[in-house]
Amino acid sequence: MRVRVRPHSLLQGSVRVPADKSLSHRALLLGGIAQGISVVRNWLPAADCQATLNAVRALGVKVEELSPTELLIHGVGLGGLRPAATPIDCQGSGTTMRLLAGILAGQPFSSTLDGHTGLRRRPMERVAIPLRQMGATVVTQDGRPPVTITGGDLRGIEYELPVASAQVKSAILLAGLYAKGSTTVHQPGPARDHTERMLEAQGVRIESRQNRIVLTPPTEPLSPCSLSIPADFSSAAFPLVAALLTPHASLVLEQVSVNPTRTGLLDVLGQMGAEVLRFNQSEQAGEPAADLAVRPSGLRGTEIGGDVVVRMIDEFPILAVAASQAEGETLVRNAGELRVKESDRITAVAAELRRLGAAI
Repeated sequence: MRVRVRPHSLLQGSVRVPADKSLSHRALLLGGIAQGISVVRNWLPAADCQATLNAVRALGVKVEELSPTELLIHGVGLGGLRPAATPIDCQGSGTTMRLLAGILAGQPFSSTLDGHTGLRRRPMERVAIPLRQMGATVVTQDGRPPVTITGGDLRGIEYELPVASAQVKSAILLAGLYAKGSTTVHQPGPARDHTERMLEAQGVRIESRQNRIVLTPPTEPLSPCSLSIPADFSSAAFPLVAALLTPHASLVLEQVSVNPTRTGLLDVLGQMGAEVLRFNQSEQAGEPAADLAVRPSGLRGTEIGGDVVVRMIDEFPILAVAASQAEGETLVRNAGELRVKESDRITAVAAELRRLGAAI
């Protein structure tokens, strides 16, 4: 597909960008192991989320698509999943593979998770190691997919993450639902807490303090969830930055997820001089959302590193665009995780923006 972009002097109005992808994955996975029917509105029908939809169906969960964005998930309970007839195709979705690995670690059968060439390059030992410590058998191919998981009698563990990763943390916590004894995860910095919030909304006891998360296995079935998924902050970041850089712009982004583990970009843009106002705040299954009002702002360069990097890891490409228009130099440290996404995002962003004249 070829797209032609022309300059424009006017950017005004209101928009609701597509739904949050992280929450769309989790609504399917946690709705599938709940007891009862979960109603999910404003679901994101993107390819990665479709991979999760196909995966839960392959494991015996009935999901009705009332529309492309509204689902009824007939949860089978923690122990109601059934072996898939063939290897589960996670396509290109690392979230599908890693979170599902945690759930499958607690099942009394074997499963194989696979995907396309890009996903087969993603590291999986970071998930396999703690799941093995909990009692599951996990076999990878030189540390990468396909991954074969044989569930067993899991035991709770205390595990220290080498890097802050929401996917690895979520896999451990989801396995912890099936374990004997509590499961504790120590993370070196803040990582997305969508799994903890949704599990708490379903009745699971989770304690979180100073990057230490403790999950107590439930003695009752998980409650089904009913929610309207907020708009994805990562998607909202693009029109948000466009409005900051366009003279006379006036833009409202409707009901965007403002989970603080996701909004590091707002903090950094604030350091750079941007003004973004929040109003009309709400909450869905423990997830905060708000309308964001954006007007053009003169930006100045800044330095970025440490914990905030994890809270904006998916927004660095559009931050690079904002930084190219800011006064002065912007310096980013501690963002090496960007090199092991579906592509080496650092190399790709630097190369393409250099073609447009940016100095990176």
